[in-house]
Parts: sequence; C-alpha cells; structure tokens
Amino acid sequence: MRLTSFSVSGYRSLKQIRLDLGQVSIFVGENGVGKSNLYRALQLIKASAEGRLAREIAGEGGMASALWSGKRRMGQPVRIVIEAEFLDDETAAKYTYKVEIGLPPPVSAGFAFEPHVKDETLAVDAGRRPVEMMTRKGQAIFARDADGRRVEHPERILNSETALALLGGAGRYPEIGDLRAALSGWRFYHGFRTDAESPVRRSALATTSPMLDEDGANLAAVFATLRHIRGDTVELDRCIAEALGGAQLDVPVPAQTATFGLVLPEFPQRIFRPQELSDGQVRFLALAGALMSYRLPKLIALNEPEASLHPRMMPALADMIAAAAERTQVWIVTHSRELADLVRERTGARALTVMRRDGATTIEGMRATGMMPEED
Repeated sequence: MRLTSFSVSGYRSLKQIRLDLGQVSIFVGENGVGKSNLYRALQLIKASAEGRLAREIAGEGGMASALWSGKRRMGQPVRIVIEAEFLDDETAAKYTYKVEIGLPPPVSAGFAFEPHVKDETLAVDAGRRPVEMMTRKGQAIFARDADGRRVEHPERILNSETALALLGGAGRYPEIGDLRAALSGWRFYHGFRTDAESPVRRSALATTSPMLDEDGANLAAVFATLRHIRGDTVELDRCIAEALGGAQLDVPVPAQTATFGLVLPEFPQRIFRPQELSDGQVRFLALAGALMSYRLPKLIALNEPEASLHPRMMPALADMIAAAAERTQVWIVTHSRELADLVRERTGARALTVMRRDGATTIEGMRATGMMPEED
C-alpha cells in the first residue's frame, strides 16, 4: 500500500498544498517555513487510522492552534482537510482517503474546543470507476462489507472518533481493514533523545525485534536481531565504521536483556557502552537501527535526521537512506542541503524547497492553487 499523493488545507501554516510522492521524498527549508507542519500533517493520517486523531490535535494545542489562522473566504467552513491517495502494488487498486476536521457546534455533547470529525470517506478504484467503500456523516457510517453490499454500521460513532479506526478493526470491511493496517505500520522518527535517561541508551528486553520503536527504546534488541538472528550486519558495520571513524559495533549474545557498545580504534581493548557515547554517536546508531532493521515499515518519516551529527557522518546517513528506499518509502524533512544532495546522488530523488509566501507554507515552484506544475 504505497502513498502516491498527499494534500492538506487549513492546517497551521498549510493553507493549501498538494504533493505527488515517489519512493523518496525530501523537503529542505530554513527554520520557520513550516517543514515540520508537513511532517505533522502526514503523521495525522496514521493517527486517524489508529483512532488518535483528536488526541494528537489536542496534544499540540487544540483546534485553536491547529487551524490555519490566515484570511479565509467569506462563508468558507473552518476545517482542516487531509486527503491521501495510495496504490496497492499487488492489485493495482487505488485508494483515496479523506478526512475533514472542524470545531464542534455551539450546542454539542462534546467538549467546547475538541476536534470534531465532520466528514470522512474512503473510495477504491480497481480499474473501472471509484467505488465508495466508506462514508461518514455525523455519527452515521455507511460501508461496503465483504460481499460488496452497502450497509450501515450498527455502532454510532463519537464526533471525536474516526471511522477508519472503528471500522478498520471490526473485521467486516476488508478494504478499510487493509488500509488501516498499512497506515498503522508507518514509523515517524522525530529525532531521538540523547540525554542520560534516553531510551536508546538503555538495554532492551531480549526479544526478537525486527523493527525499531519510534522512541528507539528497543535499539539494543534490533541490533541483536540483526547480528544473532539474521546473521548479516555487513552494511550496518560498514556504515557505522565510515560515520564513526572506524568504530565497530559490539553486540553480545543477549541473556535476559540485549545490550550494545562501540569499540573505538584508539582503544581496541575496551567497549564503550551507550552511556559513554556522545550525542552524535548515539543519534547515528539510532538512525542506523531505524533504517537498517530486519524489517522496515511501509513508510519511514525522518524529521531533521542530521541534528547533532558531524558533517562527516552525512555520506553514511545518505547510504542508509538509499538502502532503506530499496525496501520502503522514505520521507525526509531537513535543514541540510548537503544531505539532500547526497540522497539525490544515491536515489535520484530531487529535493523540494519549502518556503513561506504570504504567511503560508508552500513549495518552490508550486502554483497558487497549491499544486505543482506538470514536469516533463
């Protein structure tokens, strides 16, 4: 289930923007232009699939902070509208999911400023014409079951809930369940804590871990899975040595917990544990766990992965991104033009420059309608 396009309007600095996406998407821009808002808007799609959409918006300041604060046309509804298109590579079916979020009416059973889902739809085009698989108006939901019949879901939905999450887990609606499962598997790595109590500096329970958690808490188990179960860390070892001045990753056979360390060329007889490593070393190792794990999610989103990294680490980071892109989609938001150029050399993906125009976040070359012109 591959993300092919993404559009959002009315969210923070994103007045109206639409993007066609490939295997690697790179967004470069200065501070304050709204790059992180693009990242957050994409994250809200996953939150919708997991039933956390209202909580995520409330957690970032509520609708008052989330809504576009610029000028609106008279009579235009005050809404955040997010739409995403997907391609199922196995069946060639196209999925289009759309959700509109607004404020509750003056007289409402909900809380005064919590996000309310106003409209929500899912359509699937298998080659003839789009078929509406799910539509939601207020608290009523209509969907197509496994036999293709349009039925009303028996359960009434709360205004703050999403139908994608509710129906996707019901087991009665295959297409909705497929999309929900794909989105729930996305991973967003918004930096990694590197303080003394950081999850990535701790040991992890010795369980097979094919994929890195979003906070990096199972990093030691991810390394142990690669070293002792998969039995192949050649590329991982090469990237770590290149980025960290010839350092070697040490991953002992786990007992009850998994651990790791670095052997530095200056001190070949000593293993430096995570608590002794620098912030840049720890952050690079966490990125290595995210991008080179045994199994990758359907999409990896990285927000400013270059933070705290020495410039000499950039080529190895670009190598890991390129290797990950052979197995999954990668979305990168970065300040670093150097990193963007290195990724382009390895993948052919052209970086899009994020900028501000009249207070709204846009992409260099994007039309006033929020769409990019056709490219040859």
